[in-house]
Order: sequence, then structure tokens, then C-alpha cells
Amino acid sequence: MPVEVTWWGHATCTIEDSGVRLLTDPLFARRLAHLRRRRGALPGPEAVVADAVLLSHLHADHLHVASLARLAPGTRVIGPAGAVRAVPGLGRLGLRVTEVRAGDVVEVGAVRVRAVPARHDGRRLPVGPRRCPALGYVVEGAARTYFAGDTGLFDGMARAVGPVDAALLPVGGWGPGLGRDHLDAGRAAQALAEVGALSAVPVHYGTYWPVGMDGVRPHEFHAPGEEFVRQAARLAPKAAVHRLEHGESVRLEARR
Repeated sequence: MPVEVTWWGHATCTIEDSGVRLLTDPLFARRLAHLRRRRGALPGPEAVVADAVLLSHLHADHLHVASLARLAPGTRVIGPAGAVRAVPGLGRLGLRVTEVRAGDVVEVGAVRVRAVPARHDGRRLPVGPRRCPALGYVVEGAARTYFAGDTGLFDGMARAVGPVDAALLPVGGWGPGLGRDHLDAGRAAQALAEVGALSAVPVHYGTYWPVGMDGVRPHEFHAPGEEFVRQAARLAPKAAVHRLEHGESVRLEARR
């Protein structure tokens, strides 16, 4: 049975496996602080339909309270340990929040969701003093699908994450420079090779951009997806890379 992945923009995806719909890091806003949605229409109601939501960390572009408020009451949310305490608004939404750490496994219908480590500052910025872990997730059903959230490369990544069938990997950010606790296109291709995925979907690029930056080096906004395709062909030549448009879906086959 194929797994279907839909990219709604930024790090927001729907993973549908074995009849279970999982939504990652929902962000359905036209603007967020200094950022504006520059590409892709805001997702429609179908994007909000989910059996569970996976939150990778507490940054506002990944844990966006107003977007989570669009979920049906009682929807299950899986997020980092300490999330409710650090983001009080999360606990007031009427959602069923399950807090996890790397290594924890949560069953959602016919799939298992395994929390895996990420190399990233997981605090609620700019004022959050509490260090909540940043996480990735591996969805294990008909296939094994890795959603990386935000992360840099880290020692033991292959052991902690892989092997997986598909990888949803961040390849960009808010400008031409990214710190080591992020994946740019080249490091994302290295991660793809590390985890041994058969296929990959680049995310976290080409959706939001700072005000005024679209007139300065605009290629930095669009380029990461194409650059990831090029780098993956060199570093992980056996993997099929699917560069989706906003709202586009792809069906991915599993090894077994």
C-alpha cells in the first residue's frame, strides 16, 4: 500500500498511511511576525483534517497556536516534553496533547509514531527560558516515513532514524545563511544518504520570506528545492526526489 504525502508549505505536510492522516507542524497563516506567505494559497479545510498532529519543536513557525486552533476539538497532538508548560495557549485549545521525548513511541490507529532526536534549539523563542527538546518523527505503518522538523546533522543520525522509506527534509530558511543546527540543501542531501531513504520530499523553503527580502537576492527564496535535487543526485543517487508544489501530493512506495 503506498503512502501519500501532501506538502501544504513550509514544514506543514499530511502523511497518510494505512488509513491514518497525520499533519506536521501546521502553519496556516498569511503572516508571522516579519514573515509573509509569498508562495502558495492558504490551504483549504482539507488540510486541517487529521487523526493526529506532530509538533517537532516550539518555534512559532512550527508550533503556531492560531493554526492549531483550526483543528477539531479533541484532536490528538504529539509534541515535545514540556510544550504545554512552555506554551500555555496550547493547553487551552481543547486538544489531547501527548508529550514525548526521543525514543518514545505513540500508537495512532494502525501506525506507530516514533520520536527521534533533532539537533536544534527547541525553546519557545524569543523569550522561552525552558529547554524543550526538538524532535523528528518516524511514522511506521505500511512504510517508514521520517519527518525531520528542523535539525542539523548529528552523530548517530542513521542509527536513531533509519533505515526509512521516505524522508521529509527541511532544505531552506529565512535567508541566504543557515546555522549548523539547520539543514540547507547540501546537508539535507547528506541526511538523505545517512538515513537511506528510497525517496525524499524537500520542505521548509519557498513559502514564507521576510518583508523586503523578496527584492534582495530573491533566488535564495526559490533555489533550495532545486539545489536539493541536484545535491541528492550526487550524494544519494538511488533516492527519488519529489519536489512538490504547494498543495501537491505524491504516493511513495515502501521497501516491503
